[in-house]
Amino acid sequence: MVDIIKKATREGFGEEIVALGEKNKDIYIVDVDIAKSCKSTAFGNAYPKQHVNVGIAEQNAAGIAAGLATTGKIPFVVTYAVFGSLRMCEMIRQEICYPNLNVKIACSHGGVTPANDGASHQAIEDMGVLRTIPNMTIVMPADYISAKKLTAAVAEKYGPCYIRFTRDAIPVIYEEDTVFEIGKAHLVKDGQDVAIIANGDTVRLAITAAEELAKEGITAKVLDMHTIKPLDVDAVKDCIEHIGKIITVEDHNILNGLGSAVCEVAAEVGKGKVKRIGIRDQFGESAPYERLLAKNGITVEDIVATAKKL
Repeated sequence: MVDIIKKATREGFGEEIVALGEKNKDIYIVDVDIAKSCKSTAFGNAYPKQHVNVGIAEQNAAGIAAGLATTGKIPFVVTYAVFGSLRMCEMIRQEICYPNLNVKIACSHGGVTPANDGASHQAIEDMGVLRTIPNMTIVMPADYISAKKLTAAVAEKYGPCYIRFTRDAIPVIYEEDTVFEIGKAHLVKDGQDVAIIANGDTVRLAITAAEELAKEGITAKVLDMHTIKPLDVDAVKDCIEHIGKIITVEDHNILNGLGSAVCEVAAEVGKGKVKRIGIRDQFGESAPYERLLAKNGITVEDIVATAKKL
């Protein structure tokens, strides 16, 4: 893992969407007046005719995006995760997912990364809420490179998609030529003793935990489950069949997030043990990002300790 270069996943989105807008004039951005934070300012400056700013009106943005999609456009509604999931939820269900329109919802500030903004701006239930809506695809990149690649993949895939980015700069994990496919987990590291399935910013923690476990003779398989819907069920089943012990790691409520999705597969298979690491069904607080992760037990040390218990 390259831990010298640090970039936020939202930066990867901002750069890639500009490149996509140049290639495809059907790509539009619908902003809600926070383009600077969500890294969509450059797109608006480069392609003003493909950019709409509706002001602080997320529900209106969803409706406008749905209308654009009916004309063959590929709109990205760009906002914070807490607004793009919960404020827009009814419109996502009724106006986007029910008619299965080609609308993308690209949200920055997912999880507890808006740390100093407090609980009101920390989306810890967003992926879980939207995971229950039919036709919705849920994606969360692990680093700057995968953010770029998965933004392109989301633009190419037809149908409603929610792609979640985070605020803070994190280590770049992947090389530029790494290939990502929606619905297919990315194998980061192979192992036989325990499987660590993570997504988003927590993939970096899973990698470091695997390195620490290796020092004690425990080999850990690390999967970047960047898509939690559709979940790569075959990858999870493979972990159950050949390892049997799984840890899920996420910066999200453990209810209805990545951990729940993996547990559903294990329950249907009827074997395997899963331990979930994530937000323990509580709201965030105002504190530095790393401190909030530590308070919720989302650290390298917690992953290592859980692996040893398993």
